[in-house]
Amino acid sequence: MVDSERFNEGQENAHDVSDKNDQRSIANRIAAAEAEQAERDKDTPEVAALKEDPTAPARMHGNEPSRGAKIDAQLQAEEEAELARKGKA
Repeated sequence: MVDSERFNEGQENAHDVSDKNDQRSIANRIAAAEAEQAERDKDTPEVAALKEDPTAPARMHGNEPSRGAKIDAQLQAEEEAELARKGKA
């Protein structure tokens, strides 16, 4: 058996990025931590759709939107119309 078949190099999560014994600089550790935090803070498709249309998550799952979601959509449309009327959007 060849070593490359037996041991896969660069496996995901093979190293702890916050290991104190690592030879990385503090700046590199901070950059890695910030990138990791940004990845965790990224919106899911449902959250992104919710920001655009409050009724979208329910419709994405094939359900009728709730009464509250319908009211939120109506309020959002009214606010956008008001901003457009004022020329701010």
